[in-house]
Amino acid sequence: MKEIAEDIFSRFKCKLIEMNGEEDHIHLLFKAPPQVQLSKLINNFKTVSSRYIRKEFQNELSKYYWKPYFWSNSYMIFSTGGTPLEVIKKYIEEQDKHSLTPPS
Repeated sequence: MKEIAEDIFSRFKCKLIEMNGEEDHIHLLFKAPPQVQLSKLINNFKTVSSRYIRKEFQNELSKYYWKPYFWSNSYMIFSTGGTPLEVIKKYIEEQDKHSLTPPS
């Protein structure tokens, strides 16, 4: 997935800095020049990665995905403002360490 993302983002003259996620979503930290239409970038990422994943892992996914799409239509983009990139990178890196099960 990271290779796919890096390829797509580089086509848009963007740089993928960090990528990670949980069971039902991913986080992408990237730099983009001001002229990039972020909605087009995200749409392209979702379209291309969905096709690749569904083709590559067709047997595994057939148990879970029966519709002709992989990602939902929704996404959230926010700018980092004054937050140091290292803080955001650490947050993204730690996404897979959190459990989705409630405490007992």
